[in-house]
Amino acid sequence: MKKRKIKMDDYELKIIINALNVMRTKLINENKNTEVIDELLLKYIDILEK
Repeated sequence: MKKRKIKMDDYELKIIINALNVMRTKLINENKNTEVIDELLLKYIDILEK
């Protein structure tokens, strides 16, 4: 898998985290797997904390 880098400020990163969380909540409500979203959320939250 090819990795890519993008530059974003904290505000943009928070928008992405919020959007992923909304998607995760929707999947939970539909009783669907959230594993991929969970992994992405953890990655972005870790970046935000650095």
